[in-house]
Amino acid sequence: MSLALRVTVVCGLIACAMTGMLGGYFFFFARSAINAHADDQLIGRAEHLRQLVADARDVQDLERQSPTFAVLLGASTDVLLLRRVGERAFTEVNPAGMVVPAALTAVPADRGMTTRDVLRTTDGPRMHWVAGLARVGQGGTLVEVVTGHALESEMRMIDESRFQVLRSTLMSIAVSVLLVYLALRHGLRPLRRVADQAAQIHPINLSIRFPEHDVPRELKDMVTVFNAMLDRISLGYDRLSQFSADLAHEIRTPVGALIGQTQVALTRARSPDEYQQLLESNLEELGRLSHLVDDMLFLARADHAMLDIERAPLAIADELQGIADYFEGPAEEAGLRFSIQGGGTAVANGPLVRRALHNLVVNALRYSRPDTTVRLIGEASGSGALIAVENQGAVIPPEQLERLFDRFYRADATGPRPSDASGLGLAIVKAIMDLHRGEARVSCSAGGVIRFELRFPG
Repeated sequence: MSLALRVTVVCGLIACAMTGMLGGYFFFFARSAINAHADDQLIGRAEHLRQLVADARDVQDLERQSPTFAVLLGASTDVLLLRRVGERAFTEVNPAGMVVPAALTAVPADRGMTTRDVLRTTDGPRMHWVAGLARVGQGGTLVEVVTGHALESEMRMIDESRFQVLRSTLMSIAVSVLLVYLALRHGLRPLRRVADQAAQIHPINLSIRFPEHDVPRELKDMVTVFNAMLDRISLGYDRLSQFSADLAHEIRTPVGALIGQTQVALTRARSPDEYQQLLESNLEELGRLSHLVDDMLFLARADHAMLDIERAPLAIADELQGIADYFEGPAEEAGLRFSIQGGGTAVANGPLVRRALHNLVVNALRYSRPDTTVRLIGEASGSGALIAVENQGAVIPPEQLERLFDRFYRADATGPRPSDASGLGLAIVKAIMDLHRGEARVSCSAGGVIRFELRFPG
């Protein structure tokens, strides 16, 4: 069910409830008003008859005025009885032969009638009755005046009111639902425009963005979030495309070397020493391929959270000293030296931390200026631990710093990559920190001091 239809149904139910309540209120108000008007007329007629009885000289005078009393009745089915208390009526106007209810009580002669004195009967025709006592002349005979009114015209008015209220209620509901639906159709047009633009987005055209200037305020936040999401998707897709091209390039180089060397060897017969040299060279290239595949497999498993790492307290100073001892020889050959500062304990996975430090130190040895110091720093606090590797090299622009952890990315794209570099070392460092729910950062000062930080949570 569409959103417009859902809201229309809900608004229709609300309109049905509200108009039904209003219609019911007006109907019951009109019915009460009609009944109250009929009671007032009946009481007024009865009081007028009581006054006529009081003005008469005797009972015989009342009997002679019976035709006049009939004229005072409101309808042909109304009832009028004049009788002495406890006797038969000496004046009776009752064309329909209505039976006076036994529960009818006469109002005393010294009190006026009110609506509380009206008796309503529903057996047969709906009737309203009222009775009152009056004395003929001054201190004469006590006469009971009984009047009854059949609510024929009033019931027709009530039935007509019921029909009109029901009809107007249904018409109001229908019109309200139609207007709500049309308003929603018009109001949801921005959503349809967004959907039409979203349908044009595909992998070869990720530059389309939703317009934010002509959308309703309620949709502006959603459109802004969608555009930001499209920016991230476009950036990720570009990086994925670049990654695929770099991966193909990295694999093509050793595969091309293997094919070329093998083709050259097969052009003529070779000596055992030459074949051995060929196999050693091929083994070196295959080792590079195997290392590349291992790195890619590690990154793939890390991306899909397939690695369940174990953490334990790790002495930072011991780890830094161990990595410095391991790279002492290569550092001397490159004219570099190590400096270890700080210590503390980090809760982390030992082998993964050593692999991350290994990659950072290899990167520092590869790109440091000769006769400089590679600083290994460790800090620990209640909120976590920090391990940093600093070296002095060429200044890296800020736009390149943001991409150093991308796979196969090189800040110096024009320069040759070392033969033992796969371009995945820093990407693996970032993946290791993601597994630790930590963070990998890099910064570069104006003097060329490059600092890689590994921040471990507590």
